[in-house]
Amino acid sequence: MISIPLYLDTEQNCSYLAEHKSQFAYIHPEFQLSTEIYAQLIEQGFRRSGSHAYQPYCKNCQKCVPARLAVNDFQASRQQRRTLKKNADLQVVIKPAQFEQAHFELYQQYQLSRHTKGNMADASAEDYISFLSSDWCNTLFVEFSCAGELAGVAIVDLLDNALSAVYTFFDPKFSQRSLGVYAVLWQIEHAKSLGLEWLYLGYWIADCQKMSYKINYQPLQGLIDHQWKKIT
Repeated sequence: MISIPLYLDTEQNCSYLAEHKSQFAYIHPEFQLSTEIYAQLIEQGFRRSGSHAYQPYCKNCQKCVPARLAVNDFQASRQQRRTLKKNADLQVVIKPAQFEQAHFELYQQYQLSRHTKGNMADASAEDYISFLSSDWCNTLFVEFSCAGELAGVAIVDLLDNALSAVYTFFDPKFSQRSLGVYAVLWQIEHAKSLGLEWLYLGYWIADCQKMSYKINYQPLQGLIDHQWKKIT
């Protein structure tokens, strides 16, 4: 592993756990990242937001656990099998990470319905594409359509031996289809079809409802004390 310069941002209120403070270590922007280097960084617990790679660096807190799934060992639960069956009629199209107005409008609908108090609820088109794409990573925009109508989009990074789930958004009127779950299940199957080993799922936080769901994909591994260990 090559030496990579880091810098710390300022401490702020945690977005996931009330009464906690958060701080992140970022790869210095002058360092030239690539998909190949990021594939090594993600094994060490880093994630990306736009073109910036980071990892939590919080004092006295290690609740953000990097999580990944060995796709060939995955066994869908009964509920997950029902979700697959429910969405068997969806059409899937994989596109490059480029701005499309239809995607942006769907993203806005999703934010207004799910994250009205979040800082992305009033995101501009530039904010949106800067958040989801990057100028160095091999990223895919995966469309899910129902009877020709755009229902959801999953943002996925394609790495050397893994996929990394970045973000998923969908039309609120399709909420009963559990498209967030379906997007993860699709990524598992797509990783298998490409002969990849892992699907990285971001950070698992047991005490945060919107981040704890990842435990439902088993066998899940977490990076704990610098080692990947099974978490249940």
